[in-house]
Amino acid sequence: MEIKTIHQLEKQAYKKSHAELARIGFALFFLVLVLGFSFATSGGVPNNLFLAVATVFGAYMAMNIGANDVANNVGPAVGSKALTMGGAIVIAMIFEAGGAFIAGGDVVSTIKKGIIDINGFGQDADSFIWAMMAALLAAALWLNMATFARAPVSTTHSIVGGVMGAGIAAAGFTIVDWGTMGAIASSWVISPLIGGLIAAVFLFAIKKTIIFRDDKVTASIKWVPIYVSIMAWAFVTYLVLKGLKQIWPQLLAFGNEWLFFNFEITSKPSFINAAAMGLLVAVIVFFLVKKAVKNRLPTLKNDRDSINVLFTIPLIFAAALLSFAHGANDVANAIGPLAAIHDAVMTGGISAKAGIPVWVMAVGAFGIALGLALYGPRLIRTVGGEITELDQMRAFSIAMAAAITVIIASQLGLPVSTTHVAIGGVFGVGFLREWMDEAVRLEEEIRQDKLEIKDEKRLLSALRSELNTLQVKKTKTVDDYQRITELYRAIDEEKAALKKAKKTLKKEKKILYVKRDMIKKIITAWLITVPAAAVLSACLFYMIKGIVG
Repeated sequence: MEIKTIHQLEKQAYKKSHAELARIGFALFFLVLVLGFSFATSGGVPNNLFLAVATVFGAYMAMNIGANDVANNVGPAVGSKALTMGGAIVIAMIFEAGGAFIAGGDVVSTIKKGIIDINGFGQDADSFIWAMMAALLAAALWLNMATFARAPVSTTHSIVGGVMGAGIAAAGFTIVDWGTMGAIASSWVISPLIGGLIAAVFLFAIKKTIIFRDDKVTASIKWVPIYVSIMAWAFVTYLVLKGLKQIWPQLLAFGNEWLFFNFEITSKPSFINAAAMGLLVAVIVFFLVKKAVKNRLPTLKNDRDSINVLFTIPLIFAAALLSFAHGANDVANAIGPLAAIHDAVMTGGISAKAGIPVWVMAVGAFGIALGLALYGPRLIRTVGGEITELDQMRAFSIAMAAAITVIIASQLGLPVSTTHVAIGGVFGVGFLREWMDEAVRLEEEIRQDKLEIKDEKRLLSALRSELNTLQVKKTKTVDDYQRITELYRAIDEEKAALKKAKKTLKKEKKILYVKRDMIKKIITAWLITVPAAAVLSACLFYMIKGIVG
């Protein structure tokens, strides 16, 4: 039997090692392909070696974004069983790449978030190129380590730390805009708190209006269309503000030319424009969902599982739209520095904004999709099930929090991280479950504890009574002495068992819904992301400078 078990373990290890080698092989093939293409298209250009190596770094960064950051978009849907792992990966790959290509834009800021002053480099294009290369590689390496540790971190904060560290190494501490860095640091607190609060509010509302009602089916007919239409409003608004801002003028021009509208062409959508479009879609969605829920009446039962099913389709749309918006926005974390290097190599100068060649965008888009396919499941499982248990309603609330928080933050000018928002939402629904069940659980536990204490006291009293009877007995037999010994041992064992049971109960109460170890690990990773990426980037800058300088 033991030999068979060992054989099975060896077989599983063999399969895992081969799967890991296959993943590494696909990743290396992509990097070699990118390297070869860069060389082939930039032959004869001075510093084309830097561009080729930077392209590999950008591709590596894009794969790590796919492996780590995308989990926040689809993890809750997978954890709630609304999507399978394979289905989530396919949807996310398509919409991440689509968002990058369609709405990624053709111009990108070369310095992410304006955290360093580009004038600090003067006209030293070489130092600028080295700094951007170091920033890309440092951010990618940090994301790789975080993914390996199953810690979802902000890719934006990773590249911010990388650019800051390389900038300081190249031109000193004065190059950094410390006010901007302070605002970014504040998002470590703002993002998860707002995300957690909004997710908890929506889950609380769903429970109060549907789950806690006696007639859940009737309540769902009334309330599910309302919640889903609110979600539609939030996501369309979010998508317009964050996902379509790069191609907004082209969309308005298309509407004016082909749909005979008379829109004023603006550079980016206003909140009013986005909210109006969201409201229009929300009204349509309300009636469609109401009809769909009524059509499902014959199959609906008056229980939580049936109500959960009603949120499955909205969750799939949420995962797709979040992935599209993420691809449109966060692809810049990989291709922004790469576009800056490309511009510096081609022009010999340093620009605050740089055009994005199609092939550079392709590196970012396909890199994110490939990284997600190869290594995304690791973080998807963490976000979807290793922090707290999720069902469709909880995952729906997290998706709502992600969209609404970004909308609120963008209007208030607050810096937020979508990663921190999503994970904050997971924490929020977990802690809400603990809080809402606390009263019922405590009442039941108090009742059980009282019964247990009463039984223990009765048993201890009986044992002690018997012990006293034997002890006062004047003439004791050998059996009496053996029984006295047994009674002492039984009393001690009962006390120890009772103490252990209470200690175990106390420990289980603390970790019942939200795993505290995961909270500690994730928050620690968040706090050290910027400084870790910065230190790593500074070291890489000095290394690159020492090799080629």
